[in-house]
Amino acid sequence: MANEKALTAQAEDFSAWYNELVLKAELADYSPVRGCMVIRPYGYRLWELMRDRLDLRFKETGHQNAYFPLFIPQSFLEREAKHVEGFAKEAAIVTHTRLKTTDDGKLIPDPESKLEEPLIVRPTSETIIYEMFSKWVQSYRDLPLLYNQWANVVRWEMRTRLFLRTTEFLWQEGHTAHASHDEAEEESLRMLGVYREFMEEYLAMPVVVGEKSESERFAGALRTYTCEAMMGDNKALQNGTSHNLGQNFARQFELKFASEQGGEEYAWNTSWGVSTRMIGGLIMTHGDDAGLVMPPRVAPIQVVIVPIFRKDEERDLVLGKAREIVAALPGIRTHIDDRDKLTPGAKFFEWEMKGVPFRIEVGPKDIAKEQVVLARRIPEGEQRKEFLPEAEVIASLPQRLEDYQTFLLERARARREANSYRDVATYERFREIIDGDGGFVYAGWCGSAECEEKVKEETKATIRCLPFEEFRSPSAPSACLVCGQSAAHEAVWAKAY
Repeated sequence: MANEKALTAQAEDFSAWYNELVLKAELADYSPVRGCMVIRPYGYRLWELMRDRLDLRFKETGHQNAYFPLFIPQSFLEREAKHVEGFAKEAAIVTHTRLKTTDDGKLIPDPESKLEEPLIVRPTSETIIYEMFSKWVQSYRDLPLLYNQWANVVRWEMRTRLFLRTTEFLWQEGHTAHASHDEAEEESLRMLGVYREFMEEYLAMPVVVGEKSESERFAGALRTYTCEAMMGDNKALQNGTSHNLGQNFARQFELKFASEQGGEEYAWNTSWGVSTRMIGGLIMTHGDDAGLVMPPRVAPIQVVIVPIFRKDEERDLVLGKAREIVAALPGIRTHIDDRDKLTPGAKFFEWEMKGVPFRIEVGPKDIAKEQVVLARRIPEGEQRKEFLPEAEVIASLPQRLEDYQTFLLERARARREANSYRDVATYERFREIIDGDGGFVYAGWCGSAECEEKVKEETKATIRCLPFEEFRSPSAPSACLVCGQSAAHEAVWAKAY
């Protein structure tokens, strides 16, 4: 990492801090195509580790991977009114199949290659998947269908930010078909639970789970459930969603089956997805002014070893010891930084910026004493560096990584709770919080779209979710935050990405 300039402080400009960090930590870069990103190897390895763990959980819950086309006939989106309304402004459209060269050497669409029906570049795949499901399902014996695909999607965003909101991004989308509403509902909640488990146990990212309000619901869904995480600037990030689609898509795509009772019924569908947005969430949940902070379970490098020597004749000795340490740490993702053209200080700066949980420093004097220097990315209330016997470090590192993972989750949860506000009874108090440092505000809502829209227009805060019981306040709010009428729900309000 050639540029050792410090990051903009979070407190000074959180947005600038984030943008600088993504670039300097070599996670991603801007592409020549406006609104798109190039995911660099370090960032892509992080995504692979996330993807592999989730893929295992999907298979454990009975799902199979498949792949569906990138292009969707425009008429497919038009069949479901709410769906087309939800994605019409973001659609990228293919209208021709080839180009031709003009006399002045420019390329233009060949008029003779115009498609009879335009194709939409996949913004999401419900329509084309349920068209295929309708071919494969005839009887209740064919159900359930439990499919997932890992793919890219395109949503033509006007304002983009690396990982958080880009025109093209990577994700997984699960799609299932069931014989009853209750089976579909169970599936929706099961996969929400899989997401929550992954986010908390692997990303060390505590989430509030609940149901979206009607205005925030996925286009065409019966119900949408969400995992909402608090970022370092107290804004919310929708980190994953699971949808009970009811029979809306099944009716439009003739996804019917012969029931066990002998009649014909429409299937019940679900869809659920998470994306590379989770990388942005991880950055903003744990990162600090020195750079990334990686939870060990998804860290591309869990332990970096920095050999330290002054003379050429010491090089082989120190590198040999570094390789011995790596061999003694099977199952731990290690890396030896043996670059000769960088000083140890420059290496320390880089690996701290990249958020590697632990660093081992070893030099000739350490070898003579049978010790190493162990440095944690965050001190955890203790000294940052410790001089420890080599054998002790090797034996204790697996547990140290687990303890560090737990520490990050507990730290993030404590921070979220410190910036969550319950029993907010007046709109004035709500405005003080939202217009100030922000946070999660738990307050009553009458259920009306008018009150929800008023808050959004005046404060830019939205209802992040109607929280599940375990997240609700001990005493339910009695009145709507906005109009003062009886509260139908407790809602979590926040500004969001």
